[in-house]
Amino acid sequence: MEMDNRPDPDRLLKQVESEEQNRKKGKLKIFFGYAAGVGKTYAMLQAARQAAAEGTDTVAGYVEPHARPETTALLDGLEVLPVREIPYKNILLKEFDLDAALARNPQLILVDELAHTNAPGSRHTKRYQDIQELLAAGITVYTTVNVQHLESLTDIVASFTGIVIHERIPDFVFDGADKIELVDIEPEELLARFQEGKVYRKQQAGRAMDHFFTIDNLQALREIALRRTADQVNLKTERMREQNRGSEYCTDEHILVCLSPSPSNAKVIRAAARMVKAFKARFSAVYVDSGRNKPLNSEDLMRLQMNEKLAEQLEARIITLFGESITGQIAEYARVAGVSKIVLGRSYTKHKKSSFSEQLAKLLPKLEIYLIPDTYSSAYRGKYSRKGRTAVVKNKEERQTHMMRDLAVLAAILAISTAAAVCFRALGLDDSNSIMIYILGILLTAMITEKQIYSLFSVLGGVVCFNLLFTEPIGTLLVSQPGYFVTFGVMFAVGSTTALLAKKVKRYGRQAVRRSWRMETLLETNQQLQMAEGEDKIADVVCSQLCRLLGRDIIYFPGEPDRVKAKLYPLESGSQAELLTGEEEVAVAAWSYKNNKHAGAMTTTLPGAKGLYLAIRSDRRVFGVVGIRMGERQLSIFDESLLNGILGDAALAMERERTQEEKNIALIRMKQEETRLNLLSGVFHRLRQPVENVCRDSAELRRCGEELPEEKRRELYDELYENSASLSELAGHLLEILSAEKEGKKIYENSQKKQN
Repeated sequence: MEMDNRPDPDRLLKQVESEEQNRKKGKLKIFFGYAAGVGKTYAMLQAARQAAAEGTDTVAGYVEPHARPETTALLDGLEVLPVREIPYKNILLKEFDLDAALARNPQLILVDELAHTNAPGSRHTKRYQDIQELLAAGITVYTTVNVQHLESLTDIVASFTGIVIHERIPDFVFDGADKIELVDIEPEELLARFQEGKVYRKQQAGRAMDHFFTIDNLQALREIALRRTADQVNLKTERMREQNRGSEYCTDEHILVCLSPSPSNAKVIRAAARMVKAFKARFSAVYVDSGRNKPLNSEDLMRLQMNEKLAEQLEARIITLFGESITGQIAEYARVAGVSKIVLGRSYTKHKKSSFSEQLAKLLPKLEIYLIPDTYSSAYRGKYSRKGRTAVVKNKEERQTHMMRDLAVLAAILAISTAAAVCFRALGLDDSNSIMIYILGILLTAMITEKQIYSLFSVLGGVVCFNLLFTEPIGTLLVSQPGYFVTFGVMFAVGSTTALLAKKVKRYGRQAVRRSWRMETLLETNQQLQMAEGEDKIADVVCSQLCRLLGRDIIYFPGEPDRVKAKLYPLESGSQAELLTGEEEVAVAAWSYKNNKHAGAMTTTLPGAKGLYLAIRSDRRVFGVVGIRMGERQLSIFDESLLNGILGDAALAMERERTQEEKNIALIRMKQEETRLNLLSGVFHRLRQPVENVCRDSAELRRCGEELPEEKRRELYDELYENSASLSELAGHLLEILSAEKEGKKIYENSQKKQN
């Protein structure tokens, strides 16, 4: 049997759509260097002047000349956009004016310093986000960046320079560039520039050369920059190969990294991302909610969310798992998902039991596990510890309340158990019944209290009370019979085991409830979406569910926010949901709709907004924008996963509605066309006979003319008149049909505009 070598039509369609989108987008060219002063801005300006000379509409959006005369001179002859001044702490910060650039809409714009962090109050937190918006508008951008600003290389650079770079860009921005031009000079030449004062002022240059700009650091940075440029070239080659191979191209490599609130987790994620690029592998990041630990404080939760966003920036797929055994859940997921490598962090803390990696290695003996050392300094650890103590102080009052409650429960249960045991002895019952009463009390304590320590206190309290009240000599902790030691030991062992099992049952119960509730919620939402007819009903279902589940005010824009009327879903009467209808909030929602991205609170785009705005979107279109009013309480990882799941279901439901509507419209048009063709066929059939008669009579009159009798000529003239009148009537009917068709089409187009 011959193999079908025909190309996959779905793949070809996706490729065509991707190429069409790329044609609409602007092109990004990055001038890449290994350090400041290598000549990136100079090379960018030279390329811009060349483009302007060739007729390209070129403007300088933001260029940092660094008081270098040679660089400043290249700006002569180029249109320079005015900068935007933002007041901050009694100074005016000069920033790139994104709105002015979009309004000017040149073919090519220069925006220096890709990794720059914008001043507070800017639309985006980072400049690369400004550039992404320019590219989406179809504007080609030239920009500059140094190798130390790449997210995945931060830890490597910090390891030999001792300096942590805070201004960073995600690797996908660099890898997605259309062109990378490496601007390279010898480190010795760069140091000579420093000494001549061509990079920084001499005093500043001296300090820089003593710290960051040493010959060893520059050589290492240069090597990394060369390697990274080569990697980007290889990446483009692999993408072309993947396109040519189509669906046949695949890789068996799947790298997994674990998410945690640990300060060192970011380093582990970056290391895993570098491995993903090296192995050309799939990338997954897993967070396991074990339910064993106390809820994360605000600082740990924020750090966990930052690590999650870092993993997303590095193009990892985020997965949330639930289970008591963290290693067990990771191992099970690794088996099911086909994970080939796991990247973990390693601390230098000594453990009495086997470490986390050793436990995982036992469960997955054939899997490759990579350990990334935790090299954080002791000063940082001390700082982190102090922060932890600060967080503890903040929650001290709340913990004291819980502690007093649990101690009261412990004392009450112990007193009731003792009273019951005394009653049993007064009734002449055996001491084994008293022991069972105390074990029952231990079990109740474990079920009611929060921490396991109270269960241990209950065990110790039960043993002490039994010794004082029921063993000879009464009222002392002395034991007259050696057999009582066995009784105490068994009582302690049974009580401890019972308490431990009770705690495990509680944890399993909480986890089962959370999993069940999540699945129930998603199932319920999905069922309601299946039953909903029309996008308005779908939006009502989604927003009502989010309002109930998240406990927050919701707003929905069924189209472009600044052109449609929003619908509010307040959590309760008297809430502050109206805050989401302000002009500034609507502007944030409009940006989210236009750019098909999240914006507002908890994001890096317009983070000062009161709401978090998320587009309900599919691969082809944006249906609307959902706004969630944020307060001091941030969304948890569980809430985010639930939110993404519901919005994904909503997008599918709306896409189904749109597709069905398009099918119905296509069917109506097809029927209209069929009717039109039938009508025209009938009309032309009716036209045929009168035309033939006119032609026949005209030919006879022309041939015979005056030779025909008067009566015959008159008869032919009458036939010509009747046939001409019939033709005129048919022509009038045709004009009426065409006019009605045009009017119907106009009415349909107007109705579509109103709907949109």
